[in-house]
Amino acid sequence: MAMTIRLPAELDSALEEIARQRHTSKHALIVEAADRFTRQESKTARVLQSVDDTTRDYAELLKRLEDA
Repeated sequence: MAMTIRLPAELDSALEEIARQRHTSKHALIVEAADRFTRQESKTARVLQSVDDTTRDYAELLKRLEDA
């Protein structure tokens, strides 16, 4: 899917330098960054859901520990 993005000059320059060092394109870097971001967000959502589930499932135990 095609997309146009406008980057601040400083970010564009930083990407240009990284791309040069890695012998790749800015496009490839942005795709990699987007992939990493979406995987990280997915992990974060799963961790938060797990915390919510644990809190709900062990609410009584957690309350007793809190009062101990």
